[in-house]
Amino acid sequence: MAATDRSDETLRLRATLASIAPGTPLRDGLERILRGRTGALIVLGHDRTVESISTGGFHLDVPFTATGLRELAKMDGAIIVDKDLTRIIRAAVHLMPDHTIPSEETGTRHRTADRVARQTGFPVISVSQSMQIIAAYVGEIRHVLEDSGQILSRANQALATLERYKQRLDEVSSTLSALEIEDLVTVRDVAVVAQRLEMVTRIAREIEDYVLELGTDGRLLSLQLEELVSGVDSERELVIRDYLPSGRRTKSPDQLLAKLGELSPAELVDPGAMARVLGLGDGEHLDGAVAPRGYRLLAKVPRLPSTVVDRLVEHFGTLQKLLAAGIDDLQAVDGVGELRARSVREGLSRLAESSILERYV
Repeated sequence: MAATDRSDETLRLRATLASIAPGTPLRDGLERILRGRTGALIVLGHDRTVESISTGGFHLDVPFTATGLRELAKMDGAIIVDKDLTRIIRAAVHLMPDHTIPSEETGTRHRTADRVARQTGFPVISVSQSMQIIAAYVGEIRHVLEDSGQILSRANQALATLERYKQRLDEVSSTLSALEIEDLVTVRDVAVVAQRLEMVTRIAREIEDYVLELGTDGRLLSLQLEELVSGVDSERELVIRDYLPSGRRTKSPDQLLAKLGELSPAELVDPGAMARVLGLGDGEHLDGAVAPRGYRLLAKVPRLPSTVVDRLVEHFGTLQKLLAAGIDDLQAVDGVGELRARSVREGLSRLAESSILERYV
């Protein structure tokens, strides 16, 4: 399967999991079916393709309710609802998907669910009466829903890991700021910060999946995650923009971030691989000096619009020139009046002082 197709299916799976997360009407109906010890086959969408493989049953077109879903599941056959999960279209339907579609499922209900999902493009939910599990089929992906307690346990473990990684990220980020002030940054320093930012981002995305699947049970987890990763996305982009090599063939920050996301776990822990993706050379040049443009530190100056930040960086070129600029020099930049020039000068001075103190005290 092509990477784009897999990515699309992953997005569709996330949307499906959100629609069947705890607290949703569909999840309520599915749990009622499980408690009633009956099975079910539910197609989440209706169009001509679904209609062409459906025979028998009843045409209903009634409002969707959890209790209605539970009662209809007592009958043999599939239930078809609209893609917005607002109406039950048909019930007790016999589905006849293309038998030539490959499927590794063995049970009749699961095999039908798998083939219908692949043929129609709509998510299909299968509730197993014997195994007491709920499985979602989206394209070629099969996802078995787990108990909220199990998911929450794994999510809390991931959150504890994220806290440790975030603490380490804060440390290396502060060190980078001090080195930028002193003009002592090497390729290795930038690679380590980019590495930690990517690690934190990946762990956060894993927890986001848990939050999505937990639905209303994951509200507290969501708040903790948001507090931990606040500002990480913008920090990733600022590091890229600060050290983006100049030249015609240079990739955009978004392209480089996408490349970082494609690194394997083994490459991610290799500073040389990080440096290559960032366009800062390879493993033989990790101790080479590099100069930041100043985006990261300017972003920390209060009430400084991004447009003004861009103009300041474009005008001065490097952070060292920015740090050496006086009030009059700063005022020469379009959009920087005397008041803003003083604010920038004082802000950078305070950042420089605090960064040095944090490193050496």
